[in-house]
Amino acid sequence: MSETDAQADVTVVLPDGSSLTVPAGSTVEDVAYEIGPGLGRDTVAGKIDGELVSKHEPVHDGAEIEIVTEDSDEYLTVLRHSAAHVFAQALQRLHPEAKLTIGPPTDDGFYYDVTGVDLDEDDLAEIETEMEAILEADYDIERVERAREEALDIYADNPFKRDILETEAAGEDPVSFYVQDDWQDLCQGPHVDSTGEIGAVTLRNISSAYWRGEEDNESLTRVYGTAFESESDLEEFLEMRAEAEERDHRKIGREMDLFSIPDHSPGCAHYHPNGMRIRRELEEYIREKNDELGYEEVWTPELNKAELWKPTGHYDAFKEAGEMFAWEQDDTEYGLKPMNCANHAHIFDDDQHSYRDLPLRYSEFGTVYRNEQSGELSGLLRVRGLTQDDGHAFVRPDQIEEEIRRTIGVIEEIYEQFDLEIIYKIETQGDNSVGSDDIWETATDALRTALESKGLEYDVEAGEAAFYGPKIGLDARDAIGREWTIGTVQVDFNIPQRLDLTYTGEDNDEHHPVMIHRALLGSIERFMGVTIEHFKGNFPLWLAPEQVRVLPVSDDTLGYAHRVKNALADAGLRVEVEDRDWTVGRKIRQAHDDRLPYMVIVGGDEEESDTISVRDRFENEADGVELEAFVDHLVAEREEKRTEPNFIDA
Repeated sequence: MSETDAQADVTVVLPDGSSLTVPAGSTVEDVAYEIGPGLGRDTVAGKIDGELVSKHEPVHDGAEIEIVTEDSDEYLTVLRHSAAHVFAQALQRLHPEAKLTIGPPTDDGFYYDVTGVDLDEDDLAEIETEMEAILEADYDIERVERAREEALDIYADNPFKRDILETEAAGEDPVSFYVQDDWQDLCQGPHVDSTGEIGAVTLRNISSAYWRGEEDNESLTRVYGTAFESESDLEEFLEMRAEAEERDHRKIGREMDLFSIPDHSPGCAHYHPNGMRIRRELEEYIREKNDELGYEEVWTPELNKAELWKPTGHYDAFKEAGEMFAWEQDDTEYGLKPMNCANHAHIFDDDQHSYRDLPLRYSEFGTVYRNEQSGELSGLLRVRGLTQDDGHAFVRPDQIEEEIRRTIGVIEEIYEQFDLEIIYKIETQGDNSVGSDDIWETATDALRTALESKGLEYDVEAGEAAFYGPKIGLDARDAIGREWTIGTVQVDFNIPQRLDLTYTGEDNDEHHPVMIHRALLGSIERFMGVTIEHFKGNFPLWLAPEQVRVLPVSDDTLGYAHRVKNALADAGLRVEVEDRDWTVGRKIRQAHDDRLPYMVIVGGDEEESDTISVRDRFENEADGVELEAFVDHLVAEREEKRTEPNFIDA
């Protein structure tokens, strides 16, 4: 091959690690045809270096290429992106005055932000009917390139699309449009080949949003929808959504009087007595686990001078992104801490340490603050004020892997306790990373080795790590199959070096420790939200705000009911007597609605025989129960943190 020919070729890397040489200017689709004609015909889109792109996207030398077909996990994302266009076309058929902004796919559907038209929930059915007509027509979806000046003329009266042309598409000429029938939209893609490939669509709800997510920008109408390959898939999704709505922690939180997030504290939860009982149980449980791991509990203030976070890099990461609450006073900038790392590093640095002192571990239920956009707030799951069950271990390099293994072992125990399945992910070095590639590789290898030594499978999310080090991200799969990002384990060589933290080594020289950042639950707020939804408010006995309710048949047995209550309370159980003038049936229904693990029913027969009748949340019943045996069982059930009440099954 001549030097000229070599310059006209590029080499790409396929998923199996093999290389393929193709002519310069080749697209993802061209690469697919080089692999095989069948794959070329089946190509819907592609991934270049992990980014989902149109099949028409040119590849570059050294690019890692994946081909997306109908069998790929990413196909549903492409289909939903196309469904967003179907919505926009249907909307403009019915309301030509509507102006379009952006309409991306999401994890469970799509949305489109629009303006220039008044919409409410009652309008969705008509738009959905028009969408179904577009699907039925099976229009080809074609990619068309238009000159930049032509695109600016097309959107002469749409400042949002012109903004996109000047930002995301800055410098591009021509720019890509996608056309279906007589309708078009500025878009990079990717999309399916025709509207008929979208098997089923539905519009879900309407909300407001700000252009670019900035509160100072114009308010827009956001319409949410979803799409699937078939009606049966859509029906299954809608059933899942209905179940998710029943489990919504905000709904259950109100019903059980667990927490509130009032207008005067946006994004910051108030824990009511019932919710605080759950929170205390979680904190005490994690304290036990921290003790097992050798952590010493500390407390650090929420208010600090902003200077604290500049050397670590947190100031740049949070303040410049607008996520840090900061202000100036007396020519000094202060802030509410967004992370606990720098404060724990200060405690380490406040004393001298030998290699014999390490690992040195600090834990804290540290409250931090992040200025999340108001539109992103969601109950306990997305807040501005959150309390992390944070921990930092300062270790020697030779202690890294063992420290990670021990931490993972405890994490496994914790999530098994909650009947949550863990999904492990290694998040690797991104473009915003600090420090040398060598220490990133060493840190990533330590995470990988620790997981593999325990026989654990994991996914790799390239480029998703925090700026200071790679991490193991922990996702929990709940009772209905949803995945929630919660805990983390991170390896950090960089912050100790930036802060010049040192210990004296065996060689009498000064060395930088390595920081292991870890949060077992993540944040108390988010984990509580996940737990409420996972259990649907039907907490295990040890977490339940009220564990037992005594139901006297009549006022005649009220005294006996209180003696039963006292025996349970003396064993440390949370118990109340239902003394309202209700029928027993109504008392049982109320206790069931309040999600009590156990009810104790006492009447004249029980008082005479000095026994109780027990009913659990599954409506199992047992009569003539010895009170002492019931108390002993509940104490054991609580101490063992069993997931379900099982006195009657025991």
